[in-house]
Amino acid sequence: MTEQSAMTPAAERVLEVVENLFYDKGIHAVGVDMIAAEAGVTKKTLYDRFGSKDVIVRLYLERRDARWREHVTAVVEQPGRFGPRRRVLLMFDALESWMAAENPRGCAFVNALAELPDPDHPARPAIGDEKQWVLDYLRQLVRDTGARNPRKLAASLFMLFEGAAVAASVDVVPGAVAGARDAARQLLDAAL
Repeated sequence: MTEQSAMTPAAERVLEVVENLFYDKGIHAVGVDMIAAEAGVTKKTLYDRFGSKDVIVRLYLERRDARWREHVTAVVEQPGRFGPRRRVLLMFDALESWMAAENPRGCAFVNALAELPDPDHPARPAIGDEKQWVLDYLRQLVRDTGARNPRKLAASLFMLFEGAAVAASVDVVPGAVAGARDAARQLLDAAL
């Protein structure tokens, strides 16, 4: 099985192809025949490189998570004179720009969770890792503000953040992320 650090060109093509296929069509709707055909590789090559579709799903989620983290930290930690409170709110700016560019069908991790109900599926840890990272990053940012009860505040902000992502993806609340950012600002004001 190929891990991310030792990808062949064929393995890279497979992972580039599944990025769109899994997100656009769904994990279960995409079979190994479709992956192989779209990547221009044989099924034998696919299995030689990855061992199973489950491994491909895990690597897809891990790579998407890495891109997401890079995006968030680039927005939150951009050069400038942003204080700790503003950096918390920049998390919502990062979400809004990611949703516009990368997530028209909603959060890839929430979508994957819906498709992978088995808690022992090899890709499930990647889903939990992404959500845990968001919560941990919010905790770090909230601690930097000096807010009272930072763990509780970070948990509340996390729920706003995740709820905004879902609401924005189904477009039931126009401006869901901006509304969540305003609610986050109010929570921060009350805690400082």
